[in-house]
Amino acid sequence: MLLNEKQIKKQLGKLPVEWIVVGGNILEKVFVFDDFKSAVGFVVLVGEEAEAINHHPDVTLSWGKVVIDITTHKESGLTEKDFKLAKQIETIGI
Repeated sequence: MLLNEKQIKKQLGKLPVEWIVVGGNILEKVFVFDDFKSAVGFVVLVGEEAEAINHHPDVTLSWGKVVIDITTHKESGLTEKDFKLAKQIETIGI
């Protein structure tokens, strides 16, 4: 079920401040690394978390930087699943 604006703000408040909502329907965070290898390793770990809960983000990988965009494509917006994945990603040590 899609979250309304109030619910999104409440859930966003439970995440580190670096997570933002883009366009009202994408949860995004930029992760910065010292090198490409570390960024790739992080992407692999994110993929494992995503597979574990069967919810998959859009990932942009560049040298020393990973952008994670999460949305529920099927619902065309943000749901509890998106925030659950963001919380799981936060447990990955970087």
